[in-house]
Amino acid sequence: QVQLVESGGGLVQAGGSLRLSCAASGRTFITATMGWFRQAPGKEREFVTAIRWSAGITYYADSVKGRFTISRDNAKNTVTLQMNSLKPEDTAVYYCAAEFRSSGRPRSVYEYDYWGQGTQVTVSS
Repeated sequence: QVQLVESGGGLVQAGGSLRLSCAASGRTFITATMGWFRQAPGKEREFVTAIRWSAGITYYADSVKGRFTISRDNAKNTVTLQMNSLKPEDTAVYYCAAEFRSSGRPRSVYEYDYWGQGTQVTVSS
């Protein structure tokens, strides 16, 4: 049973930083693509970033490129999202997700089979 547990959300002022972690368990993740998505009130869930676990290839939404960094720790089976220069528009619930089919569409919310419970990030102006 795959489990994804996010942590690290909170309240921060604009320009500040937060680090989110996703603890993954239940199977080997060497073939996984791990993604971070976010959902603001009244909006659809949107892609933030993703990483192919084995190759370390990363993908970013244009809105976060240069500010956010995704990484994975093989020993700890965790995926980390470092968020710098945060803006009020980054406020959302952030979700960790996993897919194992190498779909070739890491930005699509529909390709992910497993989701964490989400963690709230609030950026004040």
